[in-house]
Amino acid sequence: MAPSTSTSMLAQTPELINKLSTAIASLHTSPTPTDVLPSQNVLSEAHATLKSDLLEQGAGLEDTIRHLTQDLGPALNASSRSATYYGFVTGGSTPAASLADNLVTHYDQNVQVHLPNETLATGIEDRALTLLCSLLDFNPSQWPHRTFTTGATASNILGLACGREYIIAEASAHRTDAEVSVGEHGIVEAMRLAGIDNIQILTTVPHSSLSKAASILGLGRSCVKTIGRADAPHKFDMDQLQKHLAQPGAASIVAISASEVNTGLFATSSLQEMQSIRQLCDMYGAWIHVDGAFGILARLLPSSQQYQAIKDCTAGLELADSITGDGHKLLNVPYDCGFFLSRHRALAERVFANPNAAYLAAGSGGDGIMSPLNIGLENSRRFRALPVYASLVAYGKAGYRDMLERQIALSRGIAKYIHESEDFELLPEVEGEVAEALSSVYIIVLFRAKDEKLNGQLVAKIKASRRIYVSGTSWEGRPACRFAVSNWMVDVGRDLPVIKQVLQDIVRE
Repeated sequence: MAPSTSTSMLAQTPELINKLSTAIASLHTSPTPTDVLPSQNVLSEAHATLKSDLLEQGAGLEDTIRHLTQDLGPALNASSRSATYYGFVTGGSTPAASLADNLVTHYDQNVQVHLPNETLATGIEDRALTLLCSLLDFNPSQWPHRTFTTGATASNILGLACGREYIIAEASAHRTDAEVSVGEHGIVEAMRLAGIDNIQILTTVPHSSLSKAASILGLGRSCVKTIGRADAPHKFDMDQLQKHLAQPGAASIVAISASEVNTGLFATSSLQEMQSIRQLCDMYGAWIHVDGAFGILARLLPSSQQYQAIKDCTAGLELADSITGDGHKLLNVPYDCGFFLSRHRALAERVFANPNAAYLAAGSGGDGIMSPLNIGLENSRRFRALPVYASLVAYGKAGYRDMLERQIALSRGIAKYIHESEDFELLPEVEGEVAEALSSVYIIVLFRAKDEKLNGQLVAKIKASRRIYVSGTSWEGRPACRFAVSNWMVDVGRDLPVIKQVLQDIVRE
């Protein structure tokens, strides 16, 4: 009697799993590719191999491994494996995080219900978040609502949802003894009971995900109001901030950009600024949310002259009510991974509780760990905490500090070269001392070509080199180019000459 298909597949599994492991290991240990982007020929050839018809029996695991690694692999860009990929603030994946991410698939845990007598998964997640707080110089006990998300966009949704709940409760406290909750009453009824006419999000140069989160939550993209200074749009106009907060019938969330995505500049630059914003928000019952997708990591920089201007920008962020961060940026763990921190544990379940599902009841751990499904968006999700835990354990504060210092050194090297070049212009325009301008460079370098025709083609020409990858953007209505240095493999001595050569070759062409 011939073995069934499922039986024969199982018999081959150990050998094929070993082949898969070997293939994965070779990808992780292969040298940095010369070409960051695949050529058009490679893309076309790979696209032609994509399957259109589902086979009755399937191709088998061995042929599928070959298809994935040999046919399709070369057509995927090398963002995580190349130190010269400078697009979209995309980090890489450290060796420890890569190993852990493969184990995540192997263990296949759904980390949503805290069952401490059955699995360590939620315990590992809580410990990973505790270590992350330590890395960021936060006291974990002050951030009892903490969780992992798919990324900063999801974390911004959490922050605005908690903020919405808080500001309506604050407003309703002056009108009624009853607890008014959006989670229970819905936003229309909750606003009516609280006597609120509108909700506004006050910010400066916000990331697009903030407006997206406002749209998803029913607040509307139009509620996002930028109140930056005329001479420095990334900084708050404090008079305008107070004026908006004081508007009758308005409830406010103040969103602070800890490193704005286009320039890398921070919305605050001192502890005193954060204290002033906190005092205003306390006066008017507003919520402070920090979008620290990549700027939050600057908190681990040493206190020294070369980093003090950046470090001061993150002073006082512990005064916020909630904070967003991206793990797949400077933390250098695989996509998808973001994190969310809030100082208001009681709000978490009011917003995100998953009621009436007895089969999802948590175990009696007595350790204070909340089931993730009651404090975040998802009822099921990947064990994304494990790569974070592994990477933090493997490299510690010193390892991550070294990564960030190398990234900043390369960014400042690029900025210095561009400033001194006759062909390119550093943005925003440098005024005053060059050394002072360079001291404010974090990991973003914004620039353009002085020749208008070249400037319009600059991003495409850089990408066409296949040696480095950058993002296209705009500044003051004109095309601009942006380096985002965020990979753990950065080596200034190796990478800066490559960047200079590519830019010089483009000018000569």
